[in-house]
Amino acid sequence: MTESLVDVIRAGCRPMEPIPTGYPPRVNPLPGVRAVLFDIYGTMLISGVGDISLQESGSNEAAFREALIAAGLTAAEAAAADPAWLQQTIERHKRERSATGVESPEVDIEAVWAGILSLIELEQGRRANVDVARLAVEYECRVNPVWPMPGLVECLERLRAAGLRLGVISNAQAMTPLLFDALLGRSLENLGFDPELLFYSYRFGESKPGPRMFAAAVDALGRMGISPDEAVFVGNDMLNDVWGAARHQFRTVLFAGDRRSLRLREGDSRVQNLHADVVIVDSGSLCDCVGV
Repeated sequence: MTESLVDVIRAGCRPMEPIPTGYPPRVNPLPGVRAVLFDIYGTMLISGVGDISLQESGSNEAAFREALIAAGLTAAEAAAADPAWLQQTIERHKRERSATGVESPEVDIEAVWAGILSLIELEQGRRANVDVARLAVEYECRVNPVWPMPGLVECLERLRAAGLRLGVISNAQAMTPLLFDALLGRSLENLGFDPELLFYSYRFGESKPGPRMFAAAVDALGRMGISPDEAVFVGNDMLNDVWGAARHQFRTVLFAGDRRSLRLREGDSRVQNLHADVVIVDSGSLCDCVGV
């Protein structure tokens, strides 16, 4: 197959608009900010299901088989595969990570799909000639299409022009950075993000709100001479983002701009009596808060 993963993403995503939440913004100055770190799904990108779906949801049978066919299997081979294998394999990988003491186990979804292909090969009695990375992208585009949030590029340009360091702490997979190349025509680095401040859960084997990515970000910022209280973390989830960042002394911004992705986590004891420093419903308000 000659089609690139970026082309696959472009073909699988369509324009979306955020759905207003009605949640009241609380915008106030955040002086002294030297770095801004972002969540991706539901914050920088509109997410069709509000998050990267493979984190929490089971497989979609139609998408499972369509992705296998698009990645190179025949219709007959795909029909013989069991969609339940996806969630079963994810759960097994997470159990294995949990057994090592990981607080919030994460999978590498390409390793998950490789395991599924091994099951298919056992069932079929022959090698499944499939590009695992392509398969992961084909499935994700079907179950969780994404689109850039309005005003994102303009906001990033303002932050970068002001000399702020930009970073990412996201529950994400290897495919995730390609979303920006596909939908904005620019890599994260080209958009102004520091390569030393890009933290993706699949690389750590732990998802938010676990501490590993946040701790790594604190260390990386420290090497730049930036303390956590000089950095802001922006995300759409009161637990994964606000609580996770606050316990590492980051200042916090709750993005409440899309009903699909806003996660208030009411009833979770960890976020009771917890408030983000700022609540925004659009990207421009973030720039106003940090004074750029």
